[in-house]
Amino acid sequence: MLLLSRALRSPFCNTVIVSFACWTALSAQTQAPLKTLLVGVDHRTTVSLNGDWHYLVDQPPARGLYTLDGKVRDNGYALNTHPNINTGPHNEEYDFATAPTMKIPGDWNSQDPTLFRYEGVVWFQRNFEFQPQPGKRTFLHIGAANYRSFVWVNQKRICDHEGGFTPFDCEVTQVLKPGTNFVVVAVDSTRHVDQIPGIGIDWFNYGGIHRDVSLVTVPEKFIDDYDVHLKHDATFSAANANTLTGYVHVEGAPAGTKVQVSIPEAGVSTTATTDAEGRAPFEAKAKTLQLWSPETPKLYKVHLASGDDSLTDDIGFRDIRVDGTRILLNGKAIFLQGANMHAEAPYRGGRVNNDEDVKNIFSFLKDLNANFVRLCHYPHDERMEREADRDGIMIWSEIPIWQRISYEKPEVYAKAVTMLNEMIRRDRNKASVIMWSVSNETPNMPARTSFLTNLANEARRLDSTRPITSALIGPHPKGNQMVQDDPLISALDIVGQNEYVGWYEGKPEDADTMVWTMPNKPILMSEFGAEAKFGVHGGKNERWAEEQQVNVYEHQFVMINKIPQVRGLVPWVLMDFRSPTRNIPKLQDGYNRKGLFSEKGEKKMAFYLFQKTYKEHSVGKPE
Repeated sequence: MLLLSRALRSPFCNTVIVSFACWTALSAQTQAPLKTLLVGVDHRTTVSLNGDWHYLVDQPPARGLYTLDGKVRDNGYALNTHPNINTGPHNEEYDFATAPTMKIPGDWNSQDPTLFRYEGVVWFQRNFEFQPQPGKRTFLHIGAANYRSFVWVNQKRICDHEGGFTPFDCEVTQVLKPGTNFVVVAVDSTRHVDQIPGIGIDWFNYGGIHRDVSLVTVPEKFIDDYDVHLKHDATFSAANANTLTGYVHVEGAPAGTKVQVSIPEAGVSTTATTDAEGRAPFEAKAKTLQLWSPETPKLYKVHLASGDDSLTDDIGFRDIRVDGTRILLNGKAIFLQGANMHAEAPYRGGRVNNDEDVKNIFSFLKDLNANFVRLCHYPHDERMEREADRDGIMIWSEIPIWQRISYEKPEVYAKAVTMLNEMIRRDRNKASVIMWSVSNETPNMPARTSFLTNLANEARRLDSTRPITSALIGPHPKGNQMVQDDPLISALDIVGQNEYVGWYEGKPEDADTMVWTMPNKPILMSEFGAEAKFGVHGGKNERWAEEQQVNVYEHQFVMINKIPQVRGLVPWVLMDFRSPTRNIPKLQDGYNRKGLFSEKGEKKMAFYLFQKTYKEHSVGKPE
């Protein structure tokens, strides 16, 4: 299946939205979609390339990667040659063989002190042994690298990728040889206006190959994509919630290829047939089916097979939908009690990239009595969704459209579509993911509204089973009145509301008399809070004291309990995280201090307030 192969039914070359025909014309300005994005790589047999990689820093203007007119060079560091020290002539005066190493996956900022604040190009290289197999295809899988990546294997450029938080797969079948091979990856974390996110971000811009790297070998005809879910009818009926549906796509398969779908524990065994595009839709009734929920996060072994290829995934089945102002999980109204979380590792710092990091984060959530987490402001490591599936934690997943980007440019919309497709394609089979978010705190203007409305519709085209959301900011209060009438609301199923009454606006007690006018949709208080440094104590109105953070939240609770549409609490933020804009010495020291935990896992007083509130369900109600 060509990733993003189906054309959008939208008029972008004329307005603010791009069709794929228009996108093709823009290919010189933005990346073309990679032909294959493998779903379920973490459930396949792979050859890990994690470990020590040599690295070289290509200081601005990055002459090792770019020509003077900005084109990518294939005849420089990518060739992985060695300088002839004694007799000359030299290469371009680089040498990976004698270069230092760093751990991959991992960001360079937290591994090399000289690169802590570096944004630019770093080259990575490693050798690996491989024996090509006849009748097989092999892909280099990179879980994510921030922000632009250029990949060569054995001196041949095999792919480029833009976007710092989604996976990509590069076919290397034709360039591999028996024995020793090498891969070179250039990663450029430089921020530009026409990227997503843009230049101004309020989190640390970790650079590097920060998620797993592996080689995936598959048959010539192989399963690259699948969707197995509970059938989403117009209404939900627990008595009839036993029909599973979806599709399996077999790359390279002719029409009529057989595909087997079996879930032994649920009594499902069915055979489907591919169409001319390699897609095999199916529908089957389960003999027995326990639905996934936070109380019973049941996962089933789902076996997929076609020809010489097969894989087994762990999938839960549940129904999520909106009814008026209610959020229904398996037909039951729910209230979301959670927190926001950046992909920053507790204790050690740096990007989250291993099982221990994930377990630490989920231990915080469990201790909080949370049933929900907003993974902000970009797709996180797939381990997060896997752990949430197992633990029964519901997830808001988001692409990194944060505040201001170039909404008026078709090529930027094309990038957004790519990122949305990559996020949904990777995680659509995760029961824990209950909503897709298209943005955070974007300015209310026509170009933005058109851009995000069409992006929300694209999300629905890709996945009609989940609600679509966005976190809105504003309006500013007029006296004690807050009227949320952002026109983007009409494109959303669930409305996220960010507000900081008591911190950025007004005094904590102002929240007590604040009157909100909200749309008749489910509302999540998707960000609210105040900064406090762990261990700083004082009066309830003393800025930066833990007591003041608690005071802000207590007044917020009074306000929130008066908004009948509120269906979730998502305080900002679970844990303190690095941000280059937070420069108050001795208090912030480069961290956003709104966490319930410090970056070292220390619990602030506000943690205990939320722990008690969530245990007693004393703020908000499901209907």
